[in-house]
Amino acid sequence: DEEFDELCFEFGLELDEVTSEKDIISKEKGEEKAKGASDTVLYKIDVPANRYDLLCLEGLVRGLQVFKERINLPRYEKIIPAQGEGQRLIITEETVQVRPHAVAAVLRNITFTKDRYDSFIDLQEKLHQNICRRRALVAIGTHDLDTISGPFTFTAKPPSEIKFKPLNQSQEYTASQIMDLYRTDSHLRHYLHLIENKPLYPVIYDSNGVVLSMPPIINGDHTKISVNTRNVFIECTGTDITKAKIVLDVIVTMFSEYCEKPFSVEAAEVVYPNGKTHIYPELAYRKEKVKPELINKKIGISETPSGLAKLLTRMCLKSHVIGNGNNIEIEIPPTRADIIHACDIVEDAAIAYGYNNIQMTIPKTYTIANQLPLNKLTELLRLDLAAAGFTEALTFALCSQEDIADKLGMDISATKAVRIANPKTAEFQVARTTLLPGLLKTIAANRKMPLPLKLFEISDIVVKDPSADVGARNYRHFCAVYYNKSPGFEIIHGLLDRVMQLLEVPPNEENGYTIKATEGSAFFPGRCAEIFAKGQSIGKLGVLHPDVITKFELTMPCSALEINIEPFI
Repeated sequence: DEEFDELCFEFGLELDEVTSEKDIISKEKGEEKAKGASDTVLYKIDVPANRYDLLCLEGLVRGLQVFKERINLPRYEKIIPAQGEGQRLIITEETVQVRPHAVAAVLRNITFTKDRYDSFIDLQEKLHQNICRRRALVAIGTHDLDTISGPFTFTAKPPSEIKFKPLNQSQEYTASQIMDLYRTDSHLRHYLHLIENKPLYPVIYDSNGVVLSMPPIINGDHTKISVNTRNVFIECTGTDITKAKIVLDVIVTMFSEYCEKPFSVEAAEVVYPNGKTHIYPELAYRKEKVKPELINKKIGISETPSGLAKLLTRMCLKSHVIGNGNNIEIEIPPTRADIIHACDIVEDAAIAYGYNNIQMTIPKTYTIANQLPLNKLTELLRLDLAAAGFTEALTFALCSQEDIADKLGMDISATKAVRIANPKTAEFQVARTTLLPGLLKTIAANRKMPLPLKLFEISDIVVKDPSADVGARNYRHFCAVYYNKSPGFEIIHGLLDRVMQLLEVPPNEENGYTIKATEGSAFFPGRCAEIFAKGQSIGKLGVLHPDVITKFELTMPCSALEINIEPFI
């Protein structure tokens, strides 16, 4: 197990855990339920989302064997049957509204076993979930070719006109009845919405009118494949032709190794509504050139061109050096749809070289990191405010419109608040323009605590600002509240003096701070003062208005202080 874990790591995968069905069930449902489950060891392997070719045992083993240089990468070939003998899939123009694209291929003389068959079905399911985006972009259908006869027609009809026996059912249903039948099915109900409200449903027939499938919901029972199936007809229908081609390529390359002639696929012809035809699967090989020095520079290694070519070949990218070692020519196989840009090739070279083998170097640029002055000031203040007997709170940066406007006796337009375009809940409609509501809501949630409650918070508030490049600006505010049987204005005033003492701002008009009586909608008349420092107004302190206190579901008097600390940096 440890060796395999190491191998996975070297190949850029992660062995998540070594477990068994019994372990999994007992973890989730308890020992009792796990009785009788299999003890066979299971490897849970994390595969990167871009590597569709590693999603089944066949592909994973093939990839690891090539990586270990035990086998050469197989060459996938498509066999184009003689004129008139191959399978044809004819697309009619009715499909344009629902699922306009389809591709097809045939796996001839394949030998399934129970394990191979399970892996084949499992790969389709995995592809459906990721690249097919839960069948929205592509849906895969696999059929026993010996039970049907081509050419096949991919068309779209009203639901009432489609009638067939769905997979593993005992009788025929119309398409509308099938939708009702699967509405309670834990697996298939998630796909019904894809075509449910369309006037026409997509459907594939053979030349005798047998229904192969109604994508993306269910296949017909008639064409169902089993362990004894010898010839498999694969069709992928979808709304995205590129993804459909990738899905078809992955399925046929993974399972063609079990065909009589390994790694060969019989091509099928797709006829478009405009009469044009195309042969699938494409199984396209393409060549890319990358300079060795680019690979070395990006990874930070110094490997010879032939060494790099060997590394890439181990990653299923057959490579050789051309032009006196100035270039590496890389052949991208049809299994590697994830190679889009040179950096994808560089990444594979790095994986094969081994991340742990890359020498660590000290960066060439010499810099000394420093804390942001605003954060440094915030940290220093938090410590001393806690020492002054206040408890720190951290509240949400988003709140409802009422919190910052109605409850504080203001109009929402006067607050310059930034709104969320489509809020999920009423609690998170705007970005806060003041810290006070958050602290009052915290007190409301802690009314059972012994009095007095002394809370503070130093965090950012957000206001609209047309002059800023993003149309809004953050300010670091400090807010403190004192909640007790008496208002305690003197305690909040004392806290202001302590903060100013820490900031070394003297209490005078010339170069210090002063407070002047003022009125504020949230404060009690005659119990509110504006704080001036550094020649500007930095905030207010005072006793809160009884209306504000009741709107926040509080019952005792409360005094508060809120200032902007940015001028003191």
